[in-house]
Amino acid sequence: MTVAIEMGSTTAGAPVTMDLEELLATRLLVQGNSGSGKSHLLRRLLEQSAPWVQQTIIDPEGDFVSLADRFGHLVIDAEEHTERGLQVAGERARIHRVSTVLNLEGLDAENQMRRAAAFLGGLFDAPRDHWYPMLVVVDEAQLFAPAVAGEVSDEARKLSLSAMTNLMCRGRKRGLAGIIATQRLAKLAKNVAAEASNFLMGRTFLDIDMARAADLLGMERRQAEAFRDLERGQFMALGPALSRRPLGLRIGPTDTQPRNATPRLMPLPESTADTHAMILAAPPPEPSRPQRRASSPDLLGQLMAAKSAALEIRPEPEEQPLTAEELAKQRERVDLILRAVMAEPEAGFRVVGVLYQEFVVRCRIGGLGSAVPDLNEFRHMLTRARAGLGSDIAEDDSWQDVSVRASILPEDMQGVFMMIARAAKEGWPCPSDATIARAYGSHSLRRARRLLSYIEEQGLIVCQLDGIGRRTVTLVELAWATAPGDPNAGEAAEQDCTPASAVGG
Repeated sequence: MTVAIEMGSTTAGAPVTMDLEELLATRLLVQGNSGSGKSHLLRRLLEQSAPWVQQTIIDPEGDFVSLADRFGHLVIDAEEHTERGLQVAGERARIHRVSTVLNLEGLDAENQMRRAAAFLGGLFDAPRDHWYPMLVVVDEAQLFAPAVAGEVSDEARKLSLSAMTNLMCRGRKRGLAGIIATQRLAKLAKNVAAEASNFLMGRTFLDIDMARAADLLGMERRQAEAFRDLERGQFMALGPALSRRPLGLRIGPTDTQPRNATPRLMPLPESTADTHAMILAAPPPEPSRPQRRASSPDLLGQLMAAKSAALEIRPEPEEQPLTAEELAKQRERVDLILRAVMAEPEAGFRVVGVLYQEFVVRCRIGGLGSAVPDLNEFRHMLTRARAGLGSDIAEDDSWQDVSVRASILPEDMQGVFMMIARAAKEGWPCPSDATIARAYGSHSLRRARRLLSYIEEQGLIVCQLDGIGRRTVTLVELAWATAPGDPNAGEAAEQDCTPASAVGG
């Protein structure tokens, strides 16, 4: 059964429909300057398709929360949840087929990117049995898939861009149909925009954006000037779900209204002496309260704050220093907890903050609250754990040179180098591309090979292939060398050849 939803009408008054099933298979890109009617277009599309398909909206300004009253969407205020909580919420929304609005209003740009990435990750990682069709609308998509680095951290940008790339490039097979709207195509990452097959182009004024819009619609460059003349709510449409030829349309009315309506002109009130005195009066005394955080505290922050408050209320008893044997046992228990966290199937691909929260909670459950390392120390522990090393290895004198050499690499590469170093020291087979990729937190074998090449370019290792394609890696100056190993071996096959004593250090 074909489901055609009415989007509006042509200039001649003929109705314009969108094939919903075709849209689910081919995705949609919307462009228009601020005030061109993008949000109105998205609202019309969401309202018309709500009875037919599950939806989720990534809403940076809280414009779409009004859909909840009319269509029953679940509004998730991202400011009130951790990244891990949002990831789980995304997965559960797919399982139970609940339409949602992820309201990112009130968060700074970096936290918007991190929380949107976590929620999209949950949608993407849902079990195969729950890959139901779903529209995923991302408003102001240039914020989540920027073409160039901005003021946010590189880690946040990579997380968000990766989630958006997964949505547009790999989401179709999982039932996810990406609908992305942007003010400027030039600000949107090209690999994200290129995956859309349907286009709705609204009013725009910059030459570079008009030229790209004309190219996407198959129009001649001289026709690009037409985008300047479009009125609010008018768009040029093209794509298998809309029209096989560029088609002008005006978006129809909506049943719901945005919460943040456009301000209207109204006359100014009369100015009086009382008004002047009120404006220029002395400011009230500042309240004696702590400054508001840039974002609401997450679960970990609440736990740490509760601990600090408890310590202030009751005097802490004098602690007796732990003996060397007790310290060793404590360290062993912490290592066991870390290995349990890393043993989860997708742990190698989760962000550090999510892993740290799970680690802290498990330590507290195990009665090791006072022994929980801080985030920086946890990063170092995680690097060693991904390399298959325990804390005892780090104190081995023979590893001091390895640690010094690893420190010249970016932090996310140090675990891979240490893993290779240990294999070389013990004479084990060279890790496969799949094992290297997992230690790096990636599924990409090509990235694993590039990573090895980068470490070799830094003068730390030498890679060699023998006559049958097996790889050997030698550490420069230390003269440690791995046994020949198959780069194409899977992780399971490789673990069968690894000594049991090597697991977890």
